[in-house]
Amino acid sequence: MARAASISWSQCADYFVMQRRNGIIELRMHTDGGPARFGFATHNAWAQAWQEIGNDPDNEVLILTGTGDQWLGIPESAALDPADAVRDLASGARPKDFAYEHGFYDLTKLLENFVFGIDIPTIAAINGPSIAHTEFALLSDITLAAETATIIDPHLLAGSAPGDGQQLTLQELIGTKRAAYHLYTGLPIGAQQALELGLVNEVLPADRLLPRAWELAESIMTRPRTARRLTHAIAQRPWKRRLVQDLGFGAAHEAFGLYADGLFH
Repeated sequence: MARAASISWSQCADYFVMQRRNGIIELRMHTDGGPARFGFATHNAWAQAWQEIGNDPDNEVLILTGTGDQWLGIPESAALDPADAVRDLASGARPKDFAYEHGFYDLTKLLENFVFGIDIPTIAAINGPSIAHTEFALLSDITLAAETATIIDPHLLAGSAPGDGQQLTLQELIGTKRAAYHLYTGLPIGAQQALELGLVNEVLPADRLLPRAWELAESIMTRPRTARRLTHAIAQRPWKRRLVQDLGFGAAHEAFGLYADGLFH
């Protein structure tokens, strides 16, 4: 039985622009040809894309990036306030079993499919500011950032507990105390600060971001296939442990809070 809000792989062109050269696949998020904008269908498409990329043996290195000057933006109909954005999303029609299908299943599979389903080296190029969901960029083996990039967890500002993955990446990479500060305040972490904290590996001008990602990918491709895939397995091992230990806990708390407070029903 198909998932209630399932997006077929053939429909993923609505959410990604893909190109592959010599085993390197570049996946660029978009909405209508411009910067990607968050929505339930987008969220669902991400998790399915990671699985399909991992299933294709012709993919050898993944580059993940956004379109234009933003990594991820809000729907045009939503206000800039995170709480207004959540209310806007909550006001729309939702499919049967929405609480499980999106509130829990899509939420967990977004990270699980990225970490457990992709067995090739991963490079993220955060091309600009984001309203949320930089967690899979931070989960990548190598993370590059444009000078304008931001990393933020806006959940508490939106009236929700932060449980869908960004909190795990912050706790793992910058420590419990720093992570708690950003989870409570929702203050964005700029690119240079992210570099100093160890969230990203390099900060570059926007016009150098993707060329640098391709340089790194092409260098990785000169190494033996088995060695580069096993290096990815070693690099991802801490994330696998973290997800097994904490992802379900965070997801359940976020989902419970949303429904208990009446944001979704």
